[in-house]
Amino acid sequence: MVSETCSDNSSRGIAYSPAWNMFLIFAGSLIAVAALKGIAVHQHLVPGGAFGLALLIHYAGVGISAGILFMLLNIPLAILGYLNISKRFILYSIWAMAVSTIAYEVMDLNFGIENPIYASIACGGIMGFGMGVVLRTLGSNGGMDIAAIILNRKYNIGIGKTYFVFNLLLFCASAAVIDQDLVIGSILTVFVASVTIDYVLSMFSNRKMVMIISQEAQCIVDDIMTHLNQGATMLQGQGCYSRTPRPVIMTITNNVQLRRLEEIVFTKDPQAIFIVENTFAVLGSSFTKRKLY
Repeated sequence: MVSETCSDNSSRGIAYSPAWNMFLIFAGSLIAVAALKGIAVHQHLVPGGAFGLALLIHYAGVGISAGILFMLLNIPLAILGYLNISKRFILYSIWAMAVSTIAYEVMDLNFGIENPIYASIACGGIMGFGMGVVLRTLGSNGGMDIAAIILNRKYNIGIGKTYFVFNLLLFCASAAVIDQDLVIGSILTVFVASVTIDYVLSMFSNRKMVMIISQEAQCIVDDIMTHLNQGATMLQGQGCYSRTPRPVIMTITNNVQLRRLEEIVFTKDPQAIFIVENTFAVLGSSFTKRKLY
């Protein structure tokens, strides 16, 4: 199935260009650090991951900036990533670490959010957006991103499970350093950040998979290709009760085209069955290329 409404080869080439990746990493890292410096530090939140560990060590009274601690914690992880993932992935990740560290050291922000709940939500949302932008590149934010990918590749341990276990241990340790209310606020921050990251990762490649069961399948397919300029696949189904053959159309579309597709289907066949499913990612052919680190 080929869809001409999806990205062409030139746009996919841009997504793999070093300049574009470095720009996204730079912008995403600045946004994430702005949340850390403008909210998390003033509220004494622990935002999870390697930066959360660096902040916790800083809160414990170690006379080293959290930005420098973050870079120091990343040195062994960067070496492991170079040996186990790829040179390109680590070079992009080192760029992200460098931008984050320098930005943390030079930024002097205070968003002025005093309510702890509002601060946790805002910090998680802004930080998650920035981290999500970075994760859309061929690199990472460093820290636990590197460790999670290594464990996933070598031992098939889910990336989410690695984050969960690390942050669970981190928050248990946080209870000995910061107030329990702040621990709960930190958990809320990480939860909001996780939801935001998932949204950012899917928002630019969100597609709908549509299944259409109709006796006018060929007419509908012709209109899909003519009026929507996108492809479709014709499947052969069978009614379980009647045992009669039923053609089934499968096509991938986006939110903009979905309403037009619905109009085409029910104009041709008011008795058609129209099934829409959300997809997290559609890879291959003229859709999004599989990301290779």
